[in-house]
Amino acid sequence: MTVGQILALVGAAIAVILSGMGSSKGVGLAGETAAGVSSENPEVSSKLLVLQLLPATQGIYGFLIGVIVLINTNVLGGAMKAVSLEQGIAFIIACLPVGIVGYHSAIRQAKVSAASMLMTGQRPEMSGKGVTMTVMVETYAVFALLVSFLMVNAIAL
Repeated sequence: MTVGQILALVGAAIAVILSGMGSSKGVGLAGETAAGVSSENPEVSSKLLVLQLLPATQGIYGFLIGVIVLINTNVLGGAMKAVSLEQGIAFIIACLPVGIVGYHSAIRQAKVSAASMLMTGQRPEMSGKGVTMTVMVETYAVFALLVSFLMVNAIAL
């Protein structure tokens, strides 16, 4: 295995690990709030589940970019393509947006989600507004996904 191939795999790992860490922390933070609000107002539990799941999407985005790197380098095909040192570095750089933005946005999204849960617990009819506020943070994770996707697919092997 060449250094370029190893760096491409490191890029895929960065995308998956960082965004996954952010999502797991975010879902956990939101889950703590959901548990507390549900104990006070069990009728809103299903509405809280949607809010808890939203920070999980960043991990999905990182996983998607990681898989695209594996497909583009033919790791999943069994015989990895030749990857130069420069291409390996390019894969790392291409995976950074989804990894870094995914990590931070999942945690920030969880904080908005937790506040929305508290609002929903007090006023269940406002759950839609809470989802909207929480999804606004998602916009930046989607931008990072798009940038990583475009960069990864621009690396010619």
